[in-house]
Amino acid sequence: MTATARKLVIVESPAKARTIAGYLGSGFDVEASVGHIRDLAQPSELPAEMKKGPYKKFAIDVENGFDPYYVVDADKKKKVSELKKLLKDADELYLATDEDREGEAIAWHLLEVLKPKVPVKRMVFHEITREAIQRALAEPRDLDTRLVDAQETRRLLDRLYGYEVSPVLWRKVRQGLSAGRVQSVATRMVVDRERERMAFRAAEYWDVKGSFTGGRGATSGTTFGARLVAVDGAKVATGKDFRDDATLKNQKVLHLDEATATGLVSALEGADVTVSSVEEKPYTRRPAAPFTTSTLQQEASRKLRMNSRAAMRTAQTLYENGYITYMRTDSVALSGQAIDAARRQATELYGADFIPAKPRFYASKSKGAQEAHEAIRPAGDSFRTPAQVSGALSGDEFRLYELIWKRTVASQMADAKGSTASVRLQGTASDGRVAEFAASGTVITFRGFLAAYEEGRDVERYSDGENAGGKDARLPDLQTGDGVATDALVAEGHETSPPPRYTEASLVKALEERGIGRPSTYAATISVITDRGYVLRRGQALVPSWVAFSVIRLLEEHFPKLIDYDFTAEMESDLDRIAAGEADRVDWLAGFYFGRDGAEGLQNLVADLGEIDAREINSIAIADGITLRVGRYGPYLEGTPSEEGGQARRASVPDDIAPDELTAEKAEELFAASAEDGRELGVDPESGHTIIAKNGRFGPYVTEVLPEPEEPAKGKKKPAKPKPRTGSLFKDMDLATVDLAAALKLLSLPRVVGTDPESGDEITAQNGRYGPYLKKGTDSRSLTSEDQIFDITLDEALEIYSQPKRGRGATAAKPLKELGEDPSSGKPVVVKDGRFGPYVTDGTTNATLRAADSVETITADRAYELLAEKRAKGPAKKKAPARKPAAKKAPAKKAATKKS
Repeated sequence: MTATARKLVIVESPAKARTIAGYLGSGFDVEASVGHIRDLAQPSELPAEMKKGPYKKFAIDVENGFDPYYVVDADKKKKVSELKKLLKDADELYLATDEDREGEAIAWHLLEVLKPKVPVKRMVFHEITREAIQRALAEPRDLDTRLVDAQETRRLLDRLYGYEVSPVLWRKVRQGLSAGRVQSVATRMVVDRERERMAFRAAEYWDVKGSFTGGRGATSGTTFGARLVAVDGAKVATGKDFRDDATLKNQKVLHLDEATATGLVSALEGADVTVSSVEEKPYTRRPAAPFTTSTLQQEASRKLRMNSRAAMRTAQTLYENGYITYMRTDSVALSGQAIDAARRQATELYGADFIPAKPRFYASKSKGAQEAHEAIRPAGDSFRTPAQVSGALSGDEFRLYELIWKRTVASQMADAKGSTASVRLQGTASDGRVAEFAASGTVITFRGFLAAYEEGRDVERYSDGENAGGKDARLPDLQTGDGVATDALVAEGHETSPPPRYTEASLVKALEERGIGRPSTYAATISVITDRGYVLRRGQALVPSWVAFSVIRLLEEHFPKLIDYDFTAEMESDLDRIAAGEADRVDWLAGFYFGRDGAEGLQNLVADLGEIDAREINSIAIADGITLRVGRYGPYLEGTPSEEGGQARRASVPDDIAPDELTAEKAEELFAASAEDGRELGVDPESGHTIIAKNGRFGPYVTEVLPEPEEPAKGKKKPAKPKPRTGSLFKDMDLATVDLAAALKLLSLPRVVGTDPESGDEITAQNGRYGPYLKKGTDSRSLTSEDQIFDITLDEALEIYSQPKRGRGATAAKPLKELGEDPSSGKPVVVKDGRFGPYVTDGTTNATLRAADSVETITADRAYELLAEKRAKGPAKKKAPARKPAAKKAPAKKAATKKS
């Protein structure tokens, strides 16, 4: 080893590199690959001599061992050159990517591309602390080729699935759609739930709730609530007793209507009510296990209102900066050091009584739990409390760290203890009917782990209001035979509720319970189905679009196996078997693509598309004579003509109407609003033309009705039909309330603001595809609101044109946020609003905010990371002029080093 020789350590992200470099010292170069450096080539980017060969369709040779053709990403070529340069001066290479399958694959790709001639070691750790890094450095291992095989199989599988099935969607539903092994199944789950809601029929039922007073000793005179549960021994029906078609599951239960319930209240007036039974049981509640990737996403959604993508992005930042352990894991186990740390901290904060005599050990229920060997917890052999990190963390990072800390500490605390009492009351009505009421309550006598943390719950279909008395009610001391006073009896009407829509938390939970996908991919899966318009967000709820209905119907009817829940889960298990060395990658892919044992493979499934009726696939029956169709420009309704011999009625469906809200009545409203003649607003006093408001394919608008042109004289050419003036409604206008005055203002556009005294050009204010703007010759400048079109003065317009032009007509604006000086460039970093949305910049480098980032929550460290990644990519290179490609050798197969 020479005096200048160094050790090169490669990780994935710049933030991770900065943290680890601080622990390793001067003898190491720590560099980030910024994720994967290469991937499967796009077929269009294959070398000319390969575009007609076996790789042409997928960049995979399916006939010869499913051999992939990888290329270094265009934006990573500069990074690869930098790594090779650093490697020349290194005497050892440490591949320190994440310890899961993805990290193992990144390490393998680095090995294949860099082709090091120095010793290579695989360095793994599940937390970024000084102690963990030093242990990893002292105990390196070899590359795990089984994990690489599993990740590579997943990547090839997704390429085959997407490239075979997506074109079917393009031809039969709409261009630009995509299909995916997990995303399609997740979309199906959301669509299936909406179908249940659409088929749901509400049932009305009544019950009686009472307020009673009683008790012995110190509890004498205590008032409590109870609900009617039986009449003459027959159970009173609640919401849980009805099917989704409004029929009873059990005909023996008593279905109360309004008359029966109110009659019973009258008949019980003045009746003696006594305690018929008292039952008390001990209550014990255990703490929840430490966080896995899935449960962290669920709790972040419930408690912090943080979507899966934002939760994983924030957790990634916490991990890379040394605050928590690795955040992609299926394991609920804690290391011995972590258990000791949690027990010590709980003792210090809550006392020795809150700690059980023996440590708690948790085991994963999932048979495929093998991504990492420990749950998500605070990093280190002793934990930093939220108070200790409050100065370094803020916003979402602090809130998520606090959640992880509480869950970890609570997992090693004692059970909550108490008692649950159930009381039955009985009274005889004046007509002889025996009414039975029930109340229950839980009294916590020792809070245990609840002093630190309580797990959240998803919204349940049937609320606790249907449970007797409510679980947290405190009941007085009552014994069988005691009398109680009736303070009030009230008859209440209810309607059954449809199954609740999925939230991100409940969808993640459902995917995990079915064994579909991996928790580490759930955030990306939900992002894909929302970004591509299959699923829309309504608050926390996930609502499927009509396009999703068409896609899922096509897959169900023509590719049922690919969207089957059990089949998808089995594929995940097969990938686990490959990772464990129990199955062969090539053999498994051959069975999936070509078929095996009489079962059709993917290749045969997509062979005959002639049987798919595109019109039928894109049609959903709403009611008799009313069909929703998914068209090229969006969903629309088609109905039978309102009169004999008339044309079919049509109406666009606004995006804010959820599928289960599109009833027959709502469809008729849309037809009425989109009638062919529109809503007549009046007559233009200047032209004499009638002005109407209509709902069109591209939204509501106003237009004028032009008279039919006179027929030309015989032998004369018919003149071109004049086009009527039209104007789209502003965003704050309503089709039902827009009046003639507003319509005439819209039809008067473009409005002449004035003339530029220097150039003599006319300045007009207009409304266009990208919103309101000014136009002077060919120079356009954006306006901030539609109202400015009518209000802006010439002086204000000239002031806008005096500012430098930025992007599409935008003028210079103040930064949205200031984030301090970048550690690399030393220049001030700010957040600005640009043509493609908000971005961070130091005046030299610009980086667009990702979907998971927002102006309100972005931190300085996150901004520096985005700028670092953008600098690493380097400037975009111009395409070289086309030239005849030189003859190239056939691509070499993957090097044998993969298996070494």
